[in-house]
Amino acid sequence: MKYEELARTIVQNVGGKENVNDLGHCMTRLRFKLKDESKAKTEVLKNTDGVVSVVQSGGQYQVVIGNAVGDVYNDINSIYNINEGDNVVEDQKEEKKLSLFDRFIDLVSGVFTPTLGILAATGMIKGLTMVVIALGLLDMNSGTYQILNIIGDCFFYFFPVFLGYTAAQKFKGNVFIGMAIGTAMVYPTLAGIMAEKPLYTLFAGTIIESPVHLTFLGIPVILMSYASSVIPIIIATWIASKVEMQLKKIVPDVVKSFFVPAGTLLIVIPLTFIVIGPIATWASQLFGAGTQALYNLSPVITSAVLAGVMQICTIFGIHWGIVPITLNNLAVLGYDMTIPATTIGIFGQVGAVLAVMVKTKDKKLKALTYPAFISGIFGVTEPAIYGITLPRRKPFILGCVSAVVGGLIVGLMGTKGYSLIAGIFLLPSVIGPNGIDQGFYGLVIGIIVTLVLSFLLVSFFWKDEEPAA
Repeated sequence: MKYEELARTIVQNVGGKENVNDLGHCMTRLRFKLKDESKAKTEVLKNTDGVVSVVQSGGQYQVVIGNAVGDVYNDINSIYNINEGDNVVEDQKEEKKLSLFDRFIDLVSGVFTPTLGILAATGMIKGLTMVVIALGLLDMNSGTYQILNIIGDCFFYFFPVFLGYTAAQKFKGNVFIGMAIGTAMVYPTLAGIMAEKPLYTLFAGTIIESPVHLTFLGIPVILMSYASSVIPIIIATWIASKVEMQLKKIVPDVVKSFFVPAGTLLIVIPLTFIVIGPIATWASQLFGAGTQALYNLSPVITSAVLAGVMQICTIFGIHWGIVPITLNNLAVLGYDMTIPATTIGIFGQVGAVLAVMVKTKDKKLKALTYPAFISGIFGVTEPAIYGITLPRRKPFILGCVSAVVGGLIVGLMGTKGYSLIAGIFLLPSVIGPNGIDQGFYGLVIGIIVTLVLSFLLVSFFWKDEEPAA
């Protein structure tokens, strides 16, 4: 083992194996959850060759290693088997001591960190494909474009499948059960069913009017598109881990290998469609209705608020609630004022990523910021949010705050979008029938102000040594 000596030194100086509840790692840090942090010899570790620094944050004792962290982690587990046995139970007790926000960020970090490389790669490919189309170098009907689009979009479309795997790892469940749940959520037949005429409609005439396309054991199922969604699969996988744990206690060992997965899937997948789907759908509808009500009251305020909260709504998957409003405005009025606001929200995160890129001395983090920045400019913010800003909290929050200012500018300038597009390519789409007007300049100013303000705020308030969750 290449790092055996370092592995032994680290474990000895965090209080020994018996002081460790759990051990994980991110891109550069070993993340211990210790029973008693006072037993750790922090100064000894800081002066150990191979250790960059030590950070204590959010209930975690983090030993910063650098690029070799994966190898050190593997050697520690080869020697000590840290993540086996009763340690898991005590780790769960320790997590309850964290604040709700800290636990949420810890969850997001744990679920998304394994996907960051491929997330950044496909995001960059998706953004560059948009550039090629915008420059007229490819026709959208060409086979070359179709294949490039598939390469860039495949990971995002099937996001629930990949997150089912990583979420199951986080919740100590069967990763293949997590993947199976994610696969069910994006099963192609569902899209076809949703396109058909509904059997009947629940809550007709209300804000949460919901078409029912099928039933399960007589229970109405309200379908939604789970492609690219995040929160539903995480919730479903968490429930699955609990169900799996209980089934393991009662199912005989001789049939446990297939009865436990079968029972878990039979319980959790219908539950996901019957409960999680409707809740997400209704949340989207309420968000859309609230946006419309605020828009009727004041388009300027709506623009500012929407710019600030849109990236937050994207995380929870309720941003789809605004799409019907946007499409209706485009069809009836020929333009829509929410489109520029959502793009401003994007540039809040882009500015935050740029600040992290310039400020960080972590080579691996810096390498991730480049594709996140590129894809963000072209309207794809998932690599920026999940890989850079959200795990570090302040960049995400400050990016959203900066977007409020930019949203206020485009609202005051009366910027209108004439097609449903995001990112830098929205600029030509805000040029109306009468040519360039103040709305166009409003978007330019709004983007610049948001980008610069976000960059400055993150540069000033975020410290490179602050740990990601």
